[in-house]
Amino acid sequence: MRIILENLGRRFNKEWIFKDISYVFSQGQKYAILGPNGSGKSTLLSVLLGNLTPSEGKINYSDQTEILPEHIFSSISLAAPYLDLVEEFTLQETIDFHFKFKNYQEGFNAASVLDLLALSKAEDKPLKYFSSGMKQRTKLALAFCADTPILVLDEPTSNLDTQGTDWYLSLVDKFAKNRLVLVGSNQSYEYDFCERHLNILDYKK
Repeated sequence: MRIILENLGRRFNKEWIFKDISYVFSQGQKYAILGPNGSGKSTLLSVLLGNLTPSEGKINYSDQTEILPEHIFSSISLAAPYLDLVEEFTLQETIDFHFKFKNYQEGFNAASVLDLLALSKAEDKPLKYFSSGMKQRTKLALAFCADTPILVLDEPTSNLDTQGTDWYLSLVDKFAKNRLVLVGSNQSYEYDFCERHLNILDYKK
């Protein structure tokens, strides 16, 4: 799987958030998208996800053959603070619903995801009663345990304590090896494992 950017740019009104990004993201590599808060990291990730269209330039997805942008969602897993979960669903219902659209990682099922979360006693609890940390752990578990070639993690340790951050890094070790991983962050401990860095400030005009 590759994501190829050709002179990519995105603007809001007359302000360019980023401009002239030409870059190739390749399978098996891990990339940190860097920049201070408000610099446009999440905007770039949203363009890569196909949620936003670029204002200029091209973005191509290929996995031996070209993938249309409207179909790329099936190849991507996302965990982000702004990703909404259905608050009325229980944890079990959330897992079951998510994996109607994604395949499990090999050897995993709903029970395995619950075990990974260590929240088996909360499986029948609606998410609206979860703490922000429990919700973030749920988002991460769903993303990591889905069998997709692309894994996008935007501010992945938001609302997590030290133990939760260690748990996140253990998921990286277990589930990120052969995937194209994109991490939007300005906290080094979230992306220290990334071999390549793209700083959004380098593409400001």
